[in-house]
Amino acid sequence: MSTEILIIDDNPDIRNILNDLIKDAGYKTRVAANYNQALIEIDKKLPDVAIIDVKLDKGDNDGIELLSHIKKKNKDIPVIIISGHANIEMAIKSLKSGAFEFIQKPFDQERLLNFVKRAVENYDLKKENQELQTKLFHSFDLVGSSQNITKINEQIKKLALTDSRIFINGPTGSGKELIARKIHKQSKRRNGPFIILNGALLDVKKYEQELFGEERNDGSILYGALEKATGGLLLIDEVSEIPLETQSKILRVLTDQKFKRINGNHDIKVDVRIICSSAKDIKMEINNGNFREDLFHRLNVFQIDIEPLNKRVQDIPLLVEYFSKKISNIYNLKEFHINPDNHYLIDYSWPGNVRELRNLIERIAILAPDTSEKVSNIIKESLKVQSYEIAKPEKTLSIPLKEARENFEKEYLTTQLKKFGGNVSKMAKFIGMERSALHRKLKGLNIKDLN
Repeated sequence: MSTEILIIDDNPDIRNILNDLIKDAGYKTRVAANYNQALIEIDKKLPDVAIIDVKLDKGDNDGIELLSHIKKKNKDIPVIIISGHANIEMAIKSLKSGAFEFIQKPFDQERLLNFVKRAVENYDLKKENQELQTKLFHSFDLVGSSQNITKINEQIKKLALTDSRIFINGPTGSGKELIARKIHKQSKRRNGPFIILNGALLDVKKYEQELFGEERNDGSILYGALEKATGGLLLIDEVSEIPLETQSKILRVLTDQKFKRINGNHDIKVDVRIICSSAKDIKMEINNGNFREDLFHRLNVFQIDIEPLNKRVQDIPLLVEYFSKKISNIYNLKEFHINPDNHYLIDYSWPGNVRELRNLIERIAILAPDTSEKVSNIIKESLKVQSYEIAKPEKTLSIPLKEARENFEKEYLTTQLKKFGGNVSKMAKFIGMERSALHRKLKGLNIKDLN
């Protein structure tokens, strides 16, 4: 069994008892006798499960601070808090801070082992799910027939042949990371690492540590993203969230092609391809003084703009069909069918973009509805929409027939125009109408061409 438990307690007797008990149960262990040792052990390598005493050598809540430190690094790691000075308030504080369990000293050994067993099972389950999600994500293709996606796929082929820095701009969930992965997968660096640094998720005080690494007083080295990505690609996601002070240091690295670790004395050469992405309007961020213009020009050798899903509606049927097959295959589930022309899917605004659509298809796959009506109900419930028949009867019945017909035609033709990406010829063929007559109809209903 390769599961590793980190035991943190300043009482040597209890530490030894826990160490022997957990080793006898078949787990690997590491131990720390005080707060500083614990920090070194946590930063050196995250455990699968941690057992932490609340009160160590620095204060009454050392254990809670270590709990928070672990959760910042990986929120899925279960932490069991133990205390010889327990009260209800402390227990509540521990659980609110993310503790898996709280147990009071002196503890029943069988009960503690049961907690450890459940914590390991919990972590293994989350890790397995995460690995499945990673496998799922890494195998995705950039699917779509819209002009935007067609252009991006062509750009990927060309950019994969170079080492140019790239700036990917697009809303959250639209596929920015996927584009970066596709470029990396087709490049000469494909066998090198693909490292992601998310500017929106980092602790403001630790940007430089995460980027450049640190040389510690005890001689250990914490490697930063730039070194981890050596020979490969570094994706700086949501780069617009990085503080101005750190931005200037990134600019220096790009200029000099070298950097020093925090507390380090030696230059480390940079051998990394950098791709940045942002969901914000970067030019507006520059105008507002939140992002350095000179850094943007260094990063933006080539820019890729991916549109939100509601601006490339014609991609939705293709994505629905693609995700349905892909998810069934990877999860080994029974194949299912979703009508790709379902008007709920076409009309919805998709604020979460492709990621929201993929999550919906995954939900349907797991629930495994056995009729098209049940599939439609899941879609309606998930997207919080109502059918035209339910949503509009009173309004429809209170207006003249001519106006009701015009309203229906306008809604129907607008949806079809979106679906075919503004291609009137394809739309005319689908709805069974002459192209010239359709043009007149669109003009008469004041429906503007999407192009």
